Amino acid sequence: MKTLFRLLLLAGLAGGAVWSDPLTLSKEEMVALTAKWTGERYPDGRPRVPEALLERMKKVSLEEAWEVLKGQGYGQQFEGNWQMIHPDQPVVGRALTAVYRPSRPDYVEHVQAAGKAEGRIGASNSWPIDMLQRGDVYVADGFGKIADGTLIGDNLGNAIYAKSGNGVVFDGSVRDLEGLAEIEGFNAFVRGWHPSAIKDMILGGVNVPVRVGGVTVLPGDVVLAKRGGVIFIPPHLAERVVVTAEVVALKDRFGHQRLREGKYTPGEIDRAWTPEIKADFLQWFEALPDRPPLTREEIEKRW
Repeated sequence: MKTLFRLLLLAGLAGGAVWSDPLTLSKEEMVALTAKWTGERYPDGRPRVPEALLERMKKVSLEEAWEVLKGQGYGQQFEGNWQMIHPDQPVVGRALTAVYRPSRPDYVEHVQAAGKAEGRIGASNSWPIDMLQRGDVYVADGFGKIADGTLIGDNLGNAIYAKSGNGVVFDGSVRDLEGLAEIEGFNAFVRGWHPSAIKDMILGGVNVPVRVGGVTVLPGDVVLAKRGGVIFIPPHLAERVVVTAEVVALKDRFGHQRLREGKYTPGEIDRAWTPEIKADFLQWFEALPDRPPLTREEIEKRW
């Protein structure tokens, strides 16, 4: 019950109490929050989906990912209507989350005092950047604020890319668009651009549950951001999403090739495959020079 109440406080869903650390979760709380993930974790407990799987995720379409998540009961993990610096440059990585809130003097004093006690330096919108790891995507709930809601400019953008080698997803805005566009490899999915500096906002938590539009995002979720929108994939479902998408892509590739060759009719390919076609597919798959790291067992589970 104590952990649950603290999670509610960190998520901004309960009030009227003062707690010892308003900025992040303990390792035990992080593990409890993301208990379905059984793989590697960072020292603070945040799930660490392997780099190899993230690399394979870049080829997954939003539609493929959404179908898998919906089938597993996660039907609210997609958020659309973004502006981005480079529309054709996906952003894929592990979510480091942050939540911002409108300022009020007493709350600002409390957060700043907690940050000082922890040795944090500078304004609170720089603190999440100090925590970024390679491959992270900085995901922030800026409550959709545009004017005076610019969470970063090109200085912090350079710092983000230096730490993570990746981009950001902000339910808020950024400034210095021209400068950010010059950071090779960096991309930002945001609600808008504005020349103002951040004002009347304060960090409410880092690596805590956050809301981005209509999606609840947990620390360590896999971010799949493409021109059509952003999907936040629970880490325990990341491998299922990738493998399912790769099998579907292979089956389509095989089917198109065999149709061009005239070996099968569209009616044979567009229905459940016969044992003969399945055997032909598996033989074709084994001979592929560029086949993904799938096993026959993984493929056969998804007939």
